[in-house]
Amino acid sequence: MDYLSLMLIAVALSMDAFAVAVSSGMICGKRYRAGMFKLAGFFGFFQFLMPVIGYFLGKSVYGFIRDVDHWVAFALLAFIGVKMILETIRESREEREAKAKQACAGREPKDPFCTKTLFIMAIATSIDALAVGITFALTDENIWVSSCTIGVVTFVISTLGVLLGNSVGVVLKKSAGIIGGAILIGIGLKILIEHLAGG
Repeated sequence: MDYLSLMLIAVALSMDAFAVAVSSGMICGKRYRAGMFKLAGFFGFFQFLMPVIGYFLGKSVYGFIRDVDHWVAFALLAFIGVKMILETIRESREEREAKAKQACAGREPKDPFCTKTLFIMAIATSIDALAVGITFALTDENIWVSSCTIGVVTFVISTLGVLLGNSVGVVLKKSAGIIGGAILIGIGLKILIEHLAGG
């Protein structure tokens, strides 16, 4: 996989984190500076960690699916992409904002940057990255370079999300999931086409 494709995957995977970051920026008002890097650190770390876990899971089953590895990679990326698009279309603005508010059980947090909220949201927004890590195992990518790239890109985009959410509002969130989903589907198609052309 070329580095441009890796960067596109990193951007696509960071779109859920971006949407939550925008919501957090909207909720926190003038207090956004206090938790902006904390949020980005949580999201960036879990987006780094999940592909690593997925990679080693993928390596453990690679021998069983070696003959259809590129089909499996395409199916995983396409599934994640379609899921991301459908969820974006289905969820209302109020539902997206509620994700950042409801994670602290038993109370409505005034601070969207509380540790419990960020921990839960970081895991929730990085599950797709685990499946992409399996794809990396099937396409024999360098997992450390790939995961570090995804983590750093997510950190940067999450930081921007808080800043933009604090100043711009809800417009950016609605398109983020659709763009991210389309990118993942496109990368999946690219992997499949290159395999079929080479075979």
